[in-house]
Amino acid sequence: MTMESLLRELAPIVLGAVVRRYGDFAAAEDAVQEALIAAALAWPEQGMPENPRAWLVQVAARKMIDHVRTEVARRRREEALPVPEHVEGTEQDDTLLLLFMCCHPALTPASAIALTLRAVGGLTTAEIANAFLVPEATMAQRISRAKRMIEESGVELAMPTEAERRARLGSVLHVLYLIFNEGYASSVGVELQRTELAGEAIRIARKVCALLPDDCEVAGLLALMLLTDARRPARTGVHGELIPLGDQDRTRWDAALITEGVALISATLARGAVGPYQLQAAIAAVHDEAARTEDTDWLQILALYSLLERMADNPMVALSRAIAAAMVHGPRVGLDQVTVIAADPRIAGHYRLDAVRAHLHEMAGDRRLAVTHYLAAAGRTTSLPERTYLETQASRLGALPTPGDST
Repeated sequence: MTMESLLRELAPIVLGAVVRRYGDFAAAEDAVQEALIAAALAWPEQGMPENPRAWLVQVAARKMIDHVRTEVARRRREEALPVPEHVEGTEQDDTLLLLFMCCHPALTPASAIALTLRAVGGLTTAEIANAFLVPEATMAQRISRAKRMIEESGVELAMPTEAERRARLGSVLHVLYLIFNEGYASSVGVELQRTELAGEAIRIARKVCALLPDDCEVAGLLALMLLTDARRPARTGVHGELIPLGDQDRTRWDAALITEGVALISATLARGAVGPYQLQAAIAAVHDEAARTEDTDWLQILALYSLLERMADNPMVALSRAIAAAMVHGPRVGLDQVTVIAADPRIAGHYRLDAVRAHLHEMAGDRRLAVTHYLAAAGRTTSLPERTYLETQASRLGALPTPGDST
């Protein structure tokens, strides 16, 4: 395990220990972030401590005392917060408690998700802002307000009641979904995948599934993660370049994850109640069970996307359905659907819109328009591997288009 992945895994555990000991969530979150930075600077030179978790808790505890001392006129609590030899809860994993705490009903769903992505998922403010399609400064303010509201609500670090868990579960699952997506396909930077982030999302999803074994959507989300992550070994080439699903060497897919994911979603669908995560997992299962690209049952995938589109008002789902429609009925049908989707302001200008158009124009034999849209998509993505892939696709199809060309 790399130091980065270890710190990411320990972050929510350490935060839980510090919140449990001192109670001030906002200050504890800041203290833990400082402790993580200190570890990243110190450990490469001084070596890994024998107990990394305890080391981080101790450093964060000292940061908390520094915080209290700056507030001495208001609190006068220096003597009440001595640096302990051992902080209670150091060996306890409070990740689930933090997850449900950050999804407290005092927060709006958007604020709860943003705070959880920061405190539990370990995403930076910039990454969270990118996921929400808002400026980084806006997201920083949102997270700061969320931390204040958690502090002012007086909520304790404890597992909520069953009714409270059910009320917060939607936000919890959405958070895990976003964490996994950022790990599987990083939205920014030079790396296509962040395996430690996807792995952490799967680890936490397993915990939620163990806590709520009868919840079909919890099982559906875990199955979706497993079936998607199974393809990870084949998604990049020797130089880290992106390899699309249709070109992947399927013998490199993780057969054990596929078996586990298929069994999980099959058992879940048999229970009757079907939700969006289960449908997405079912779509992933259809892809994973095809031994060759040409064996993919696109008619079944189209039917599943049609059901999903009725449940989830999401332009990305509609875009995926347009691809499936093109595979079943031809690229012109898909392009007509994409034209309708492009009118949705939630997706207007998104690079995937141009990427799908490029792919469908290429299917239709229009190389000129395909190049136009591949280059437009490349200019809009913030992921370097995706940009390189899109530019390579444009180059593969030939000369650059004449200025002024459009759909």
